[in-house]
Amino acid sequence: MAVHTNLVALASSLDEAWHSRVVGQAAGANLKVVRMDGGAYPNESHAFDEALLVLEGQMNLQIGAAVTRVGTGEVYIVPAGVPHAVAEGSHGTLIIIDSSA
Repeated sequence: MAVHTNLVALASSLDEAWHSRVVGQAAGANLKVVRMDGGAYPNESHAFDEALLVLEGQMNLQIGAAVTRVGTGEVYIVPAGVPHAVAEGSHGTLIIIDSSA
């Protein structure tokens, strides 16, 4: 079934920031949308690679002591097993592409 979704509008309608919603799957990967609200998100790691695509706004991705600004239209692929967090000041719409269940 074909799906047509306005991801920015969907993210804006989410009740809680930092709670992803699965929009669909393609090629075995999940496509998730997240609303970033300026707050931080705690450190985590996964058993799979994770693509973090900023659709609009910016994400301040922290890996170790380094913080990398990922802006509108940019993607950062975090390799499996690498701990990462999101620092304060991140805002807008984030798309997550991963293989989690």
